[in-house]
Amino acid sequence: MNAPGETMAAIVQAVELGRTGSPELAREALLGIWAALGPQGDPLHRCTLAHYLADLYDDAAQSLCWDIRSLDAADSLTDERLHRHDANLDVRGFYPSLHLNLADNYRRLGSFDAAQREIEAAQGCVDALGNGGYGAMIRTAIAEVAEAIRTRTTARRTCAPHLVRESRS
Repeated sequence: MNAPGETMAAIVQAVELGRTGSPELAREALLGIWAALGPQGDPLHRCTLAHYLADLYDDAAQSLCWDIRSLDAADSLTDERLHRHDANLDVRGFYPSLHLNLADNYRRLGSFDAAQREIEAAQGCVDALGNGGYGAMIRTAIAEVAEAIRTRTTARRTCAPHLVRESRS
């Protein structure tokens, strides 16, 4: 693929396509980047790309596949690599959101035991989040998903952040 900055710029550009109402084009672009990266590609790029690609699918099983890939890539990511992209980020701060996404997908699929394990993992690393808006958003979502798991609700959360809302726009 291109130089690291160019790859991240291509990912951001593709994500923007999804945010502006072109999910098919966004998926196509991200899948092309994913293929070019390959399984040994930069973990930051793989983590970021898979995380955003998961949001482009309404189907929880498809989202789950990409969220698992994102978590796997995060497990290969180092703070050193991440700091070359943004000195203010730490890999540990990725995990609450990554586990939250897995919990939500498992819940939507009715796999409540797996969902419970993932929401507990998210709760266990929530201290890695800052106190700003992003941290508050993730903490709120963790509480909402935990409640949905408790009540065995499989419906998509209406307040879940998504790049696009294809069937709901």
